[in-house]
Amino acid sequence: MKAVVIRRYGAAEVLHYEDVEQPKIEPTQLLVKVRASSVNPIDWKIRKGMLSLITGSNFPKILGFDVAGDVVAVGSGVTRFKAGDAIYGSTSFPGGGYAEFAAVPENVAALKPTNLSYEEAAAVPLAALTALQALRNEGNIQTGQTVLINGAAGGVGSFAVQIAKALGAVVTGVCSTKNLDLVKSLLADRVIDYTQQDFTEDIAQYDIIFDAVGKRSLSQTKRVLKPNGIYITTLPSPEVFLEGILTAFLPGQKAKFILEKPNTQDLVYLKELIEAGKIRVVIDRTYPLEELAAAHDYSETGRVVGKIAIAVSS
Repeated sequence: MKAVVIRRYGAAEVLHYEDVEQPKIEPTQLLVKVRASSVNPIDWKIRKGMLSLITGSNFPKILGFDVAGDVVAVGSGVTRFKAGDAIYGSTSFPGGGYAEFAAVPENVAALKPTNLSYEEAAAVPLAALTALQALRNEGNIQTGQTVLINGAAGGVGSFAVQIAKALGAVVTGVCSTKNLDLVKSLLADRVIDYTQQDFTEDIAQYDIIFDAVGKRSLSQTKRVLKPNGIYITTLPSPEVFLEGILTAFLPGQKAKFILEKPNTQDLVYLKELIEAGKIRVVIDRTYPLEELAAAHDYSETGRVVGKIAIAVSS
């Protein structure tokens, strides 16, 4: 099969499009013909060696956590899927989605939303699960609460705005001037242009502040967070860890970090929201698999609106 492989850590040029053997599936896995994948910042962070303490020095590696495609075979222990099913889901760490075939664990896959293309479906898992689990699991979001999403036009942020609305919150999105109309179209109740206004100096206060781009900390946002509010970030910085430990044992504001945990139940829930028209997928650009290096370079600019999709096979 064709795949994009890295044989060392480095810049985008270490991504090589080449022939490799198809993966062998375990009893609880699906062999999926990958139709599409997507780019998440963690993919190029792994590629650059920023997570090498976790990912190790064993090569070659195939990156890519998100997949959408068709099941071609199932392991002996698989009970919920059969050959021919169109699915979307996640690959095991550190990836495997940047290939024509991938081994996908049964417990991190779900049937593909019927109203999405493969490219749209592949843009969902990691980013939307991060948004859902941040707001619901870490934020304990409740109907009527006020929620601010920093980075509302990004991959995680665009899902977070819509999920917060679906869960009954009053949502403020923070983005740049060029993305104001997009975030409004995602049904944000209010949009702040960060080039014109610093949301931390706003007069409003929020029950939840979700920093989907990891640019702020609790200490920087506490003035606009309600006394018992929750600050959640996607960036596990030393400051965030310290704030999380300190606030866990004290009354008042809390600081939390979200680490996405892929699972079928949450993918099914997202599928229901998507099919009900409560979530739409924002795709900035779509690249063919052989141009993955260009897709990574674009992702690293930090200017991506929504997600970058990777078309793998037709």
